[in-house]
Amino acid sequence: MSAAAGDLNVSYRLLLGPGPSAVHPRVLRTMSTALVGYMDPEWFQLMDEEQALLRAVFQTKNSLTLPMSGTGSAGMETVFCNFVEPGDTVVIGCNGYFSDRMCEMAEIYGADVKRIEKPWGEVFTPEEIEAALKKHAPVKILAFVHAETSTGALQPLEGMGETAHRHGALLLVDCVTSLGGMPVRIDEWGIDVAYSATQKCLGCPPGLSPVTVSERASKVLHGRKSKVKNWYLDLTLIEKYWNKDRAYHHTPSTTLHYGFREGLRLVLEEGLEARWARHRATAEYLWGKMESLGLKLFVGEKHRLPSLATICIPDGVDDQDIRKKLLNTYNIDIAGGFGPLKGKIWRVGLMGFSSRRENVTLFSEALRELLPGRG
Repeated sequence: MSAAAGDLNVSYRLLLGPGPSAVHPRVLRTMSTALVGYMDPEWFQLMDEEQALLRAVFQTKNSLTLPMSGTGSAGMETVFCNFVEPGDTVVIGCNGYFSDRMCEMAEIYGADVKRIEKPWGEVFTPEEIEAALKKHAPVKILAFVHAETSTGALQPLEGMGETAHRHGALLLVDCVTSLGGMPVRIDEWGIDVAYSATQKCLGCPPGLSPVTVSERASKVLHGRKSKVKNWYLDLTLIEKYWNKDRAYHHTPSTTLHYGFREGLRLVLEEGLEARWARHRATAEYLWGKMESLGLKLFVGEKHRLPSLATICIPDGVDDQDIRKKLLNTYNIDIAGGFGPLKGKIWRVGLMGFSSRRENVTLFSEALRELLPGRG
């Protein structure tokens, strides 16, 4: 006899981890809209609107700009399976968990990966990138994580595109924890390929990964010597569904696209500059609150993410015990570190609809009560 499932009754959580972030009520309401078919003319109009909104948020005129079906990791795999061919030299700036994942994916598709290493939490200088490109020439792709979710460090990108192009390389960037929460200027910075995710600063549920490809990179894609080694994520097929051809590829999640379109509308209604300023102001409020508790931030202020703070766990404090009490007593969800930072930091996300001053106040006061000698 099969077990009966009761009504869904999920606890309310204040989502202050590295993702997902809280979803704006307008996004949730929009997702209850009736479904239409994937070849319906009204659906095609929605797709066009979605692309136009996404270009505005990415700050790009790239024709090939669309949301891939799948989470941010699907976006990461999309860019590597489409732009890497066996034997290609790919230089990757490795300073955290997600740059390590970049290396794994690039290697799966046959890249000759050249890692340039920094301790977790540090960032790369233009001089280091210039030296790496010279050392490993010819390089096809130079790749970075813009906002490293595992460390809370922000990699400066100004000038990196010009440097990559001077050496004949494409600049590929992970914008998963930055798009919608801080400046991401695809065209101005010369970024050729970028991907993000809906569940962070864009304030939508997980399940879509925005991707944008420059004209330079599109020529590389269409000039491949070999076929893309992934059918589901093959941009040469998917773009024919998103452009005027409307050639069916796979059935998209209608509700996720409804929500994403509304999330992008909210970003642009607020205004990119205003939204970036809100994320920064909320982050600075959190930094001040943590310092008032005698806590240290893992990353120096110059390179801290406004979307995600990494807080050093004091000596003698049990990481999991505090996070468990935050969840069970206050319904606050934050995350710990992993890899070399496991047990050493807390990761507190202030992204999208979660990036609000009142959330910081509640979290900091809860932490004050839970930490010995700081109440």
